[in-house]
Amino acid sequence: MTNPMNDLLSEVAGYYSAKIAKYGDTPQGVDWNGVKSQQLRFEQLTRILPASSSFSINDLGCGYGALLDYLIDRHSEFRYVGCDVSSVMVEAAKARTNLIQKQTLKSNSHDYEFHVGSQPLEVADYGIASGIFNVKMERSDAEWQSYFESTVDALNQTSRLGFAFNCLTAYSDVERMQDYLHYADPCFWFDRCKQKYSKQVALLHDYGLYEFTILVRKTG
Repeated sequence: MTNPMNDLLSEVAGYYSAKIAKYGDTPQGVDWNGVKSQQLRFEQLTRILPASSSFSINDLGCGYGALLDYLIDRHSEFRYVGCDVSSVMVEAAKARTNLIQKQTLKSNSHDYEFHVGSQPLEVADYGIASGIFNVKMERSDAEWQSYFESTVDALNQTSRLGFAFNCLTAYSDVERMQDYLHYADPCFWFDRCKQKYSKQVALLHDYGLYEFTILVRKTG
């Protein structure tokens, strides 16, 4: 008997593998509109990180490694581990990052690695998941909600100090909604994170995109 979750993850991997095969290592290759909105999402998600001290981070659904570039430009010392269900994405991330490191002579200034998987392999200070809860394809709302909840549980379990994730919002304009996309209730997720993970939770829903970001801090 097949595992429904494995089937779901296989569909997700196939969807994103096709995207990067078509568009390459660009925001469109991970199903975003462009660089500007991608950078805006990173700004929200990385509010969970310390401004100056070193840290370790898991990037769940890392795509071609764009978040690593963003972090290198803004933080001097960290360990980064990216994972993605698409092996094509992971290979693109490895090749692209190695090339950039050679070109910019930043080869050993940051500790990073990539691997194929649906969950982080190690516990880090922080965890981030950007965009992985949006594309449900033909899956029912119940199936996708189960995947969503179990994945956020995994983020929590593999993050010592905090984690962040985003999703399309149920407050999107109805005429713009697409059947193959998942629009989550931000109030549900704020409450779930407060009740289950930490008393220190922030809901960001004011940055101009049809989505929200949740930050969960386990200290302070």
